[in-house]
Amino acid sequence: MGQHTGARLAVHLNDVLHSFGPTDGRLLGITSDYASSNYSMTHELQSTLEASGIECHALRNHIPCMAHIKQLALGSFMSSQGVKGCTKSWQAHERDQQFGENESIDIGMSE
Repeated sequence: MGQHTGARLAVHLNDVLHSFGPTDGRLLGITSDYASSNYSMTHELQSTLEASGIECHALRNHIPCMAHIKQLALGSFMSSQGVKGCTKSWQAHERDQQFGENESIDIGMSE
C-alpha cells in the first residue's frame, strides 16, 4: 500500500499529468481536501514540473474543495449543537425503510 506522503502523491500525479501530456506548459490548478499531504504534494509537484519547464505555482494553483469545506463547517456546527450523525450504513437505513426497523427479514431459509 504505502504511505500517502506529499512526495509519493506528487510522483503519482506527475505520472498522470505526463500520460495526458500538457502541451501548453502550464497547469491550471489542483483541487483536493485539506489533508496536509496534499499541500506538501503541491510543493513537491511544483519543483518537479518546473524542472520540466511546466509553470506551476503551488500556493496559487492549489484549490481547496468547496464541498469538503462545507462538510467540515457543517460538521463542526452540528457537533457544537449536540447533533449526532447517522450511525447506520445507508444499506441498513434502506432495509429499515423497506422492511421496518423491528421486522425480521425472511431470507428464504425453510425449516
